[in-house]
Amino acid sequence: MTTTTTAAFMARANPRSFGRILLAHRQRALSEGRWTRRSVVVVTNASGQSAPGTARANRGIGGTPLIRSDAATGPTLARNARLVYGSAVSETVENGGESGTEGRDLTKLWLTNTMTRKKELFIPRDPAGKKVQMYVCGVTVYDYSHIGHARVYVAFDVLYRRLMGLGYDVTYCRNFTDIDDKIIKRSNESGETCEALTNKFIDAFHEDMTALGCLRPTLEPRATECVDDIIAFIERLIAKGNAYEASGDVYFSVDTLPAYGALSGRKQDDNRAGERVAVDERKKNPADFALWKTAKPGEPTWTSPWGDGRPGWHIECSAMIEKMLGPTIDIHGGGQDLVFPHHENELAQSSAACGCGAHADENPFVRYWVHNGFVKVDSEKMSKSLGNFFTIREVLDKYHPFVLRFMLLGAHYRAPINYTQRALEEASDRVYYLYQTLQDVRSVIRDAAVEEDATKPVPMVADALKLANETEKQVLESLNDDLNTPAVMATLSAPLKSMNDFMTTKAGKKAVGRVRALQALLTSIEGVLEAVGMPRDEEDVFLGELRAKALHRAGLTEDALLAKIEERKKARDAKDFAESDRLRDELSARGIGLMDGAAVAWRPVPVVDA
Repeated sequence: MTTTTTAAFMARANPRSFGRILLAHRQRALSEGRWTRRSVVVVTNASGQSAPGTARANRGIGGTPLIRSDAATGPTLARNARLVYGSAVSETVENGGESGTEGRDLTKLWLTNTMTRKKELFIPRDPAGKKVQMYVCGVTVYDYSHIGHARVYVAFDVLYRRLMGLGYDVTYCRNFTDIDDKIIKRSNESGETCEALTNKFIDAFHEDMTALGCLRPTLEPRATECVDDIIAFIERLIAKGNAYEASGDVYFSVDTLPAYGALSGRKQDDNRAGERVAVDERKKNPADFALWKTAKPGEPTWTSPWGDGRPGWHIECSAMIEKMLGPTIDIHGGGQDLVFPHHENELAQSSAACGCGAHADENPFVRYWVHNGFVKVDSEKMSKSLGNFFTIREVLDKYHPFVLRFMLLGAHYRAPINYTQRALEEASDRVYYLYQTLQDVRSVIRDAAVEEDATKPVPMVADALKLANETEKQVLESLNDDLNTPAVMATLSAPLKSMNDFMTTKAGKKAVGRVRALQALLTSIEGVLEAVGMPRDEEDVFLGELRAKALHRAGLTEDALLAKIEERKKARDAKDFAESDRLRDELSARGIGLMDGAAVAWRPVPVVDA
């Protein structure tokens, strides 16, 4: 049964491999409800140390607003928002009552609402409390999706899973923007029609999401399928006095909505003409934004009451939400970069069209606005001009999709995340250790003889059974606390250690009830993985896939590696230890760790200078 010691051997060979970044004590404090509103969420770098400046930069995640409003205008904007848009603020939060995990009710979910800048108890608008409607802004399909998109849709996949886990009947709608300036430009450059171009990248997006383990949304409307609905929506805004036509274009008049800017905390003075907004004399206010754009040569067009043209970006989502979900919804999500102008403008359009939230706390267009944090690459903003722009496909060429997902889950969805190759290397290492341990445990359980059912488990077994139960509770508490996935992932540490103790220590191997304890721990870890969309890997195929990716990164075939291993064996047999060490170090520098005396000859290891 030598295979059962593989994970423990790995841990000894690379003791920093898993536990060092889990920050177990800190995260256990979070999951046990000892996280106050003034707490600091620390984003760690690949080495498990606090990245420079992150403690200071992330104070807004635990207590201070995600989007800081101006001190002088913030209260006014918030008050106007409640009067015009309505509010979903929980009375218990406003009155200093239960917050986060303090209530210990595993049926309650708390989410941070960008509109109110508070963590709130989630209460669906459905009178029966069963149905939930969630809309997440999708991609503009002119290119392959990048790691920023992976961050968004993994985060909302976790939310989708949690809502269903709580028993809600969730309608999850995620759109495709398939008509846009960038799409038209790429179409003209490539010679493809807009339809052919967008179909290609929609298919590619679905492939990427499937690879990352993201569940398919209930609805996936395309903007071009809803043009008639968009035109009808614009006509209503004009009839209500919230929009006007100007030489074939149609604009929304922000002056007709006093609380415009409440979601983002921006004042209209921030949009001064000639600085951030191009001067257009046809506009009544420089901040007015386009609902309909008049036809231009070489662009797809549709017939409208204002002449041939196409929709603006913001109106597309408002119309699709109303068509697919109705005039009001529970949750609207997206990246933090969409708060302004996209979601601010969407909120204005939909609130004006449906009269939502005409009175305080009455029927807002969106009950909870949820936004994820930015992705940086090597501490810089990701951009093609800096040469640090990575598509999901480029990453998945070298790393397993669930390594990328694991890395993303290690940061709170609202916190900024710093994408580095080193972080991916460390995530790959941790994932390998995790699934090696699970494979070893399954092997022990399969090979074990039927054991007697002890009336009173020995202390080691009793502790393991208790740990398994506590792990399940901690996971639910952490997910209910604004989707605290770092705390969820931290719960893996103790069960994994306990598993290895049962497989490698003398006391563990002889413990009466050992198999029962291992099965309970295995079930608890599988529950953790399922909750955050990581595979159980019951067929034990995951390790082989991780090894194949490691060989690809190293530029080696299996045969070439085996030849290197044989070369090193000959050097050891000849007592040429200098050559043996050179070959070992050469492979290690390429991400291949040799495991002398273990059941397997090698395993992937992090590349130190990645």
